[in-house]
Amino acid sequence: MTLPASPPPGAAPRRADRAFLFSHPAHLIALGFGSGLAPKAPGTFGTLWGWASFLLLQELLWPAGIGLLLLASTAIGWWACTLTARHLGVSDPGCVVWDEVVAFWLVLWLAMPMGWWAQLAAFALFRFFDAAKPGPVRWADQSFKGFGWRGGWGILFDDFVAAFCTLLVLALWRFWVA
Repeated sequence: MTLPASPPPGAAPRRADRAFLFSHPAHLIALGFGSGLAPKAPGTFGTLWGWASFLLLQELLWPAGIGLLLLASTAIGWWACTLTARHLGVSDPGCVVWDEVVAFWLVLWLAMPMGWWAQLAAFALFRFFDAAKPGPVRWADQSFKGFGWRGGWGILFDDFVAAFCTLLVLALWRFWVA
């Protein structure tokens, strides 16, 4: 299957489906290995996939290895999100969830060790900041729009800001309450 390098002017956006998912390695990555195909709340499903995969990764890698994986996943994700958005004809498609995956890995990597309830709180906080986009997250979301490398970075950037906000709340909670 041949996909366009960029959407033709006036073209309707393409819908992501199973065939699209497997038509290019970038799509498989950007759509969170299928978690982004959830019919409702794909960002939540992508974050859940990120949570589950992190729990496995922390058993297989040492902390520095996870840090290196985060760097590589950000670079690869930038490429995958850029290409997938272009192929779908949407600058920030909801089905692209690699941004949630990598940003939530960052939250867990920096906040661990913590128990299940704290991880659930981190999940809820991250989803709040990512979905509601208060203040700095809204700024980050609006700063990098469009197609190409700038837009691909924008897909990731607002989730990294949401991760920072989550980590800030967790740190304040640990300082004042714990």
